[in-house]
Amino acid sequence: MSDCIFCKIVNGEISSNKVYEDDKVLAFEDIDPQAPVHILIIPKNHISSIKDINEDNVDIINHIHLVIKKLAKEKGIDQDGFRIVNNCGKNGGQTVEHLHYHLLGGRHLMWPPG
Repeated sequence: MSDCIFCKIVNGEISSNKVYEDDKVLAFEDIDPQAPVHILIIPKNHISSIKDINEDNVDIINHIHLVIKKLAKEKGIDQDGFRIVNNCGKNGGQTVEHLHYHLLGGRHLMWPPG
C-alpha cells in the first residue's frame, strides 16, 4: 500500500530508528514512547491487521514473537517483564492499518492501561 506509513518506513521513504531488521520484519522505536522501551515490530509485507492472517501468512506471527523475545532480551526487559500489544480495528485502538505489535517495558505497567 503506497499510502501506508509503515510500508513507507519499510521502503525507506520515511526514516525510523531501526532496532532490528531481517527479510520478514522490521522493528523500530515508537515516535511517541509510552515506556522506556517502546518498539514497534511490523511485517515487511503489508497485512492490514490480525483479521487478515490466514493459512498463507500465519508464519509471520511466529516470527514476530521470536523477534519480540530477542528484542526483550537485548533491551534488558526480559527478566522483569514486558507487555506485547496488538490493536485490531478502530474500536481496538488500531491507528495504522498495517499489522504491528508494540513491545513495551522498562517500568511497571498498570492494568488496565489508561
